[in-house]
Amino acid sequence: MADMDMYAAFVADRRDNVATALSALAPGSVPLRGDAAGQATVAEPIPAGHKLALADIPEGADVVKYGVRIGRATRNIPRGAWVHLHVMASAYDERSSHLDVNTGAPKDIRYE
Repeated sequence: MADMDMYAAFVADRRDNVATALSALAPGSVPLRGDAAGQATVAEPIPAGHKLALADIPEGADVVKYGVRIGRATRNIPRGAWVHLHVMASAYDERSSHLDVNTGAPKDIRYE
């Protein structure tokens, strides 16, 4: 088995249009591990554990990870872009559009 350190992102299923960053990614070309091994282009900084668009994802299209729809694009997402709550809505959490993109904390609740 190949050493995990030589891979920057993981693709769980060939049907996926996103990969998961195994470490923080900087713009450039990065190696992929998983069901669609190869190279991907990173267009902007992507935090570790977040998603990288492997293809252009049009507004309204499904975001696919693990071979299943995990959400839908709320705007056009270009190949190589960071895919997170600022450009997609979760298929599992109706409140995802109300969560802080970095912390995940709800923005629609006032705490006094």
